[in-house]
Amino acid sequence: MNMQNLLEDIAGAVQSQLGQGQVADYIPQLATVDPYCFGISVATRDGEVYSAGDARTAFSIQSISKVFALALVLALDGEDIWKRVFREPSGNPFNSLIQLESEGGIPRNPFINAGAIVVTDRLLSMTGDAAGAVRGLMREETGNAGIDVDPRVAGSELGNSHRNASLAHFLASCGNLENPVEDVLDSYVKQCALAMSCEDLALATRFLASNGLRTDGTRLLSPAQTKRINAVMLTCGTYDAAGEFAYRVGLPGKSGVGGGIVAVVPDKCAISVWSPGLGRSGNSVAGVAALDEFTTRTGWSVF
Repeated sequence: MNMQNLLEDIAGAVQSQLGQGQVADYIPQLATVDPYCFGISVATRDGEVYSAGDARTAFSIQSISKVFALALVLALDGEDIWKRVFREPSGNPFNSLIQLESEGGIPRNPFINAGAIVVTDRLLSMTGDAAGAVRGLMREETGNAGIDVDPRVAGSELGNSHRNASLAHFLASCGNLENPVEDVLDSYVKQCALAMSCEDLALATRFLASNGLRTDGTRLLSPAQTKRINAVMLTCGTYDAAGEFAYRVGLPGKSGVGGGIVAVVPDKCAISVWSPGLGRSGNSVAGVAALDEFTTRTGWSVF
């Protein structure tokens, strides 16, 4: 298989999908992104990188950051986080308050906003700088010291974070936050506002295709922890469209409303796609189509 030719073919095949959906205009800075952008990258377990389209253009990773925050918490603190966050699909929008209230302040999973806020809170307690810890992991795994928070996106998001503030205050009222709400939200917004390219994200995600081994050969996670993160990505990583994503793509994946998606082929590679137009559930329309093409053509899926 010629991976470079495959990615270029996929980039061509999804051209009709570009511009479909809506950009995340509830975060004003994201509303300015060109909806016709598209990039795709594959980073193999051996460190080879293949790319097509706008794969070197940095974009706001948003909820993709939740995977890396969770990995750091598991690496530093073991399984204790699961006492504060469930591991079940939500079936509701990623910023829903309804389920959180009915389940006593325990978020359904770590990839909806409420669950990610709890994970960020724990990472903040352990490191003193949750966003900095996520940024550090990204820089180390990619070798790109320029990865940083986009202050325009962070400011835009923090100024329009009333729903997340409501979630955080409800979590605090249930005793499920250790730090002040304002500090947790600041960390959460900053990690979501990290700007990275498809190539960066594919490289950063590679440890999930390598049984938890980092770029330098040291271990971030045990094989069992890696398996569990991939499992939660498969069942919960694309919000209330996780079933449709599993049906079409057949891989663990995590999306963000910046239009990015990362996916993992265990023992083979990590894939990152980006296109800003989002479907109803907040997942990139062209990104899902590209990943569908990828697994259909390669036969690489977990099923």
